[in-house]
Amino acid sequence: MSKIYFQGTFGAYSHLAALSIDPKAEIFPCKTFDECFLKASNEEDSKIVIPESNRITGNIGIEYLIFKYRLNIYSEYYQKIEHNLLGQQNAEISDIKNVYSHAQALSQCSKFIKEHNMNEQVRADTAGSAKMISENNKIYEAAIASSLSAKTYGLKILKNNIENEQGNLTRFLVMGKKLIQPEFSKKKFITSFLFKLKSKPAALYQSLGGFAINGVNLTKLQSYPEKNTFDSFFFLCDLDGHIEEKKVQKSLEELGLHCEDFHVLGVFEADPIREKKS
Repeated sequence: MSKIYFQGTFGAYSHLAALSIDPKAEIFPCKTFDECFLKASNEEDSKIVIPESNRITGNIGIEYLIFKYRLNIYSEYYQKIEHNLLGQQNAEISDIKNVYSHAQALSQCSKFIKEHNMNEQVRADTAGSAKMISENNKIYEAAIASSLSAKTYGLKILKNNIENEQGNLTRFLVMGKKLIQPEFSKKKFITSFLFKLKSKPAALYQSLGGFAINGVNLTKLQSYPEKNTFDSFFFLCDLDGHIEEKKVQKSLEELGLHCEDFHVLGVFEADPIREKKS
């Protein structure tokens, strides 16, 4: 049986994503993202499910761990984020005075909270908030979390889908230590890699020329400072295509001439939802 680690508490959106990705896997929570990456680095057959970015709030902030551990990316998965108001079994919306959740979830449900004059209480995560109010057992306390959290902690869903904007998605990456690469076929693939440029003027501009010349589409290019520095940056990049395609190989060879560090993170099938988003 495969083993999957996620950051957070049972009932978290990462737990929900892990269940969707592999319902038969053994799923274990970790307190931090660092702990997830460390577990996968030490256990060759385990995987981690990590949120990488959110459609509304942007990057989650795990890039430095991707750079540090350099685990292989096996796949991407877009999880629909549906926030629910959870309370005690005997509670109604009118009973609720204090609502607990992660800062982003509270922000994404601000209209509903304001409309019902609830007091926001920021906590470390959504599922942890659900667990806490379940243990407190106070009729005037509620949490904003997933439907899985309601099921996990025996809470009642007082109101479904209370987020300001419908259609919120979080992109998750499935990663691990073992190197696995799908064979080149006519399917749509993403090649993900990181690089650090040699220190010279116009290095980034020159390094990207190969992609334009060879007609390769970059879907993501983001820069991040190396830990404890302000003058040394690495880049995370996704491109449309398989690393075995000639035009992709030529582009990466051109890029390599300008790099002092280059590492392929993974080649994986593009999630079908990318077609719907475009």
